[in-house]
Amino acid sequence: VDLKECLQSAEFISSSDGNFKVLEDGSVYTTSALSLSAEKKTFTILLKDIQEQVEKKIHVDLVEEEKKTPNTRHARDTVLKRTKRRWGPIPSVMIENSLGPFPLQIQQVQSDTAQNYTIYYSASGPGIDQDPKGLFYIERETGNIFATRAVDREQYPSFQIICFATTPDGYSPEVPLLHTIRIEDDNDNAPYFTQDLFEFCVPENSRPGVVVGKVIAEDRDEPYTLHTTLKYRIVSQTPPITPAFSLHGDSGVISVLLPQLDRELVPSYTLLVEVRDMAGQPFGLCTTGTVVVKIEDTNDNAPTFKQLQYETRVEENRVNVEILRISVVDLDEPGSPGSGAVYEIIRGNDDQAFEITTDKNTNEGILCVVKGLDYETAKQRILVIGVNNEAPYMLAPHSQQLSQSTSSVTVHVLDVDEGPVFKPCLLRLDVKECEDIGTAIGRYVAEDPETGNNEGIRYRIPPGQCNWVNIDDKSGEIRTVRVLDRDIGEMRRGQCNITVLAIDRNGKTGTGTIQVCIVPGNKNFPRITQTDYIMCRDRKPICLTAQDGDEAPYSAPFEYRINDRRLASMWKLTPHDDNSWYLSPKGDIPYGIYEIPVSVVDNGGKIGENIVRVNLCDCVTPSECDGRTRQLSGGNVTLGLWAILAMILGSLLLLLILITICGCCGAGVMHRQVTDDCANHNLIISNTEAPGEEVMDHNIIPLQNTCDQGGYGVKTGEQQTFEMVKGRGHTLESVKGGGHQTLGSVKEGGGQTMMDTCRYSYSEWHNFTHPRLGE
Repeated sequence: VDLKECLQSAEFISSSDGNFKVLEDGSVYTTSALSLSAEKKTFTILLKDIQEQVEKKIHVDLVEEEKKTPNTRHARDTVLKRTKRRWGPIPSVMIENSLGPFPLQIQQVQSDTAQNYTIYYSASGPGIDQDPKGLFYIERETGNIFATRAVDREQYPSFQIICFATTPDGYSPEVPLLHTIRIEDDNDNAPYFTQDLFEFCVPENSRPGVVVGKVIAEDRDEPYTLHTTLKYRIVSQTPPITPAFSLHGDSGVISVLLPQLDRELVPSYTLLVEVRDMAGQPFGLCTTGTVVVKIEDTNDNAPTFKQLQYETRVEENRVNVEILRISVVDLDEPGSPGSGAVYEIIRGNDDQAFEITTDKNTNEGILCVVKGLDYETAKQRILVIGVNNEAPYMLAPHSQQLSQSTSSVTVHVLDVDEGPVFKPCLLRLDVKECEDIGTAIGRYVAEDPETGNNEGIRYRIPPGQCNWVNIDDKSGEIRTVRVLDRDIGEMRRGQCNITVLAIDRNGKTGTGTIQVCIVPGNKNFPRITQTDYIMCRDRKPICLTAQDGDEAPYSAPFEYRINDRRLASMWKLTPHDDNSWYLSPKGDIPYGIYEIPVSVVDNGGKIGENIVRVNLCDCVTPSECDGRTRQLSGGNVTLGLWAILAMILGSLLLLLILITICGCCGAGVMHRQVTDDCANHNLIISNTEAPGEEVMDHNIIPLQNTCDQGGYGVKTGEQQTFEMVKGRGHTLESVKGGGHQTLGSVKEGGGQTMMDTCRYSYSEWHNFTHPRLGE
């Protein structure tokens, strides 16, 4: 097939049928013996240009070949001939770096058809017409393959060439032969280490068997052969003492061998290692390399003081001054946490007057005075100082516990002429709020630390501070110059700090501080928050609540009192809680407005006077009271509108009854007629209307019927009462008292008993009185 015509730049050629193979020149041949039937055989040749990503396909159809005449040349050789053994020799072998002589014959290919025909041999491929060109050639007539020079296997491990057998007229009786020439490895490359220098680290005091690192070597010779089977070993160790490490011969792993590595003795080791091929045989090629193993420091050495005793001096009252530097020795690596010193004062610093720190640059301990020392109290101080490391100790195997190193320091205190000293340096004075001006609240004095007395010392308060107190310049007595109030802005949480100066005869000065704390006092009067109330006919108690601006214990609980005796007999107060009491009337007192003086006493005994105004109103809800009631002086009752109307209506009814009685008493006949009528229950009331619906007005109390001795009565409200009784005699009596008026009919003894006294209903009485209310 013509591959160039289909795809000239084909880089990949393949067949869809494994029984057929296609060469680069387009020749197609079978890869095994086939038995073709009469059916059509089809397969596809795939061509690819990988760089251009182009793909082409060639479809090939195989058909049965037509039979040719026997005298046709080569007829028996063109139909499915089986490949002969001589045309497919085993792969050729050529030893690399061969010394010749050259040309060196390495193989011969020969076709069996050479017995009948003239055969010419040729070859192509790498080493012939491709790089490296001219390395091999094949004799045209004999098929002998020769090498022209030595070959390096590491560069060219094998060659695949294609051999051809053709007749002089171009006929190919044999399928092109793919022949392999393998270059046999020669141990011409020594192994080499992948690094020029291997560096590893291992902590000191590591146990035997701890892996330090691994060395790696390579060999360019053929893998999986003796030429690349490597063995490692340690040639030498520096320093040349007891071997400290072992090297595994096959893997190249280095591990700890010495039971105890001490960085302080040997900080690092240098190993000369060797790698040899041929499994370490003496005739194998070898190479050496260098391994450096650094021993890492661990804190296995405790610091120790260079001196066990120190002495130093310091003046009394000196503060924040360095008085001594202390040095230690530590065998661990300088600058590491294992050698960093941490100092502490073990004894002699109960008052925390001293402090010791570490100088990071020199690793020295710096001893300082942070509180002033007093010569009169102690002329010298003895301190015991200990030292440790920043990192915890990591001891070597089977070693003893490390002990802490200590050193003593004697500090001599030098006497200095000092100024007066207040004792205490801070004086707290608790003062009650609102104390009178000039009240003595305390005494603050200083003494000379040299003599222990306060003679000749004067006191003063520098300006620019709280000007509420002053101090006597000789005695140190403190008095108030203003009324102390904890609520003013200058106070901070009810307290103020005042600096006091003490000056001796020599002019030396000492300072002290007075802390004035104002204790809350009883300066506010309790007062009732709401004083105006309306109380309706249900007479529900009023809750009075008081407030006091003071703090405990000068505020709640409160006690309430009514100051007016007369009103105290009409009203009462009952406790509700610490702040509130209930105000309620005693009994049935008249309606009206009451101004009740109420005093409230707080827990500190301070009394607040209040006037509580209560409008006792004839109402159901407070909104019904419009304030039109009048206030009765001297305890008189305020009359409402309904009471006045009831009084007018009572007067009219009284006048009507008098007129009726006078008419009945004019003659005996009339008297008898009236008696008979009354006995027969025929008392006629003029201007009456038919019974109507009952009116449930809350201002009128329903009619009360009585059948006691033939009488009945009607009551309206609580202001007026009317009663009519029938009998032999009739009496009219008017009684007045307490602002009430009563109209009654008093029965005589022996009168005739009424048989039916409940004749008239409430509706009739209502219909009679209601139209007249307006009048």
